Amino acid sequence: MLERMPPKKREVEEMVAALFTLNAGLDRARRQRKGAGTLSLLQVIGDHEAIRPSEIADLQGVHPSLVTRQVRELEDAGLVDVAADPADRRSCLVTLTAAGSEERRRLTEFGLKRFALFVRDWDSDDIRTLTELLWKLRMSMTAVSEREQQAPRGSRRWSS
Repeated sequence: MLERMPPKKREVEEMVAALFTLNAGLDRARRQRKGAGTLSLLQVIGDHEAIRPSEIADLQGVHPSLVTRQVRELEDAGLVDVAADPADRRSCLVTLTAAGSEERRRLTEFGLKRFALFVRDWDSDDIRTLTELLWKLRMSMTAVSEREQQAPRGSRRWSS
């Protein structure tokens, strides 16, 4: 059985650079392409029966005032319903309308077609490998975060 070698610092630096570059491109697309930002918001809302704007902001990692403006735009477009929160009259609950669900489906299909263009010349095995590695990275990140949350406050150190 082969012994696993930990990654070299340079390999980790190259991976992080590639991920940051990709993430910056995705962030630009969300800001510049109205559909990408709308889809992201519709996905969060659609994944919940009803959700408060503050919860949307937390899940998207943005300021609540941004979500308030975005939700208002979606409501004006007929994509979401906004109703008073019976548990907290200072807040509201956001739900998708039928038109919002259809727009979510349409934008998802558009995004999938776009990504299919990006990988059009790839082998299916390469796509499967990338997918597996991205999920593996996500699981590792979650495991580290959980360990850090459980560790006593002063015991968190950088490892080399």
